[in-house]
Amino acid sequence: MKNTSRTASPVNATADLSKVKKQKSHTNTQNKLRKVKELLAAKRSKELEMAKQSGSSSSATSVHTKSPASSETADKVHTLKGKPNSSPSLSKLQQKMQQKLKGARFRWINETLYTTTGDKAFEMVQNDPRIFEEYHQGFSAQVEKWPVNPVDVFIKQLQQRDRLVVADMGCGEAKLAATVGNQHTVHSFDLVAYNSLITPCNIAEVPLEDATADMVIFCLALMGTDFIKFIREANRILRQGGELKIAEVVSRVTDIAAFVSELETQGFRLKHKDAANKMFIMLDFVKIRPFSEASSRNNNSELLKPCIYKRR
Repeated sequence: MKNTSRTASPVNATADLSKVKKQKSHTNTQNKLRKVKELLAAKRSKELEMAKQSGSSSSATSVHTKSPASSETADKVHTLKGKPNSSPSLSKLQQKMQQKLKGARFRWINETLYTTTGDKAFEMVQNDPRIFEEYHQGFSAQVEKWPVNPVDVFIKQLQQRDRLVVADMGCGEAKLAATVGNQHTVHSFDLVAYNSLITPCNIAEVPLEDATADMVIFCLALMGTDFIKFIREANRILRQGGELKIAEVVSRVTDIAAFVSELETQGFRLKHKDAANKMFIMLDFVKIRPFSEASSRNNNSELLKPCIYKRR
């Protein structure tokens, strides 16, 4: 009988083996490509993450280091809002040093305002309104330590009065207008418009007509070396019989009798003096006549001492 089973020929066996090798080679190639793709994807992901972190850092830096053009634009804005806080990332020592630097900056600004004229002070803060903001941040920190704030005394007095036209000279943040502005007509003036209630100007030249105010208030605001010009401006805008109210640091008034005498030459009469507070003296005057240049002293800057700090 013939054997009907077939035996694979050498040619066919070789073809099958070649096919298997090709399949294994293709699989290995695919695995290598997959691993390369995975490595490339991981590398790309890492690069994107690094770029993202670098971008965030650049953005943060750009906030604090503005271009000259944007800084100049920001500096010209007269309505200043918000108060920067210490960075939470700073250590306690760094925060302490930062506060010391802020304190030193405040003392320099404060001393400068006391030892220059009103027009130069106005020019200085108009060129860089941040000076005014830094000053009021330091001032607010000091106020928190006071047993009483003189502006609160004036507010309480005005709350008990019928409607008046009030000029708040050197108003700071315009607390007076913000508190009693609905009860009285309050004109708030200072070197910079810290908010929308304030008209920026040199308080020796305020934009009010003659004899239009019932009351003028200087709450710790007689700061310039030419402060007497502020008093004369108060005389100009006050009606006859109008009130002039002054609150000053006690240590600034070297001779209260001489100070009162000088204001009398400016057309005022002392109505009331309150020296009960150890830190501040409160003076109430009444306008009895217009100011006369001939009756005023030539040198009156020494009547109020500037705030000069000890060098540390």
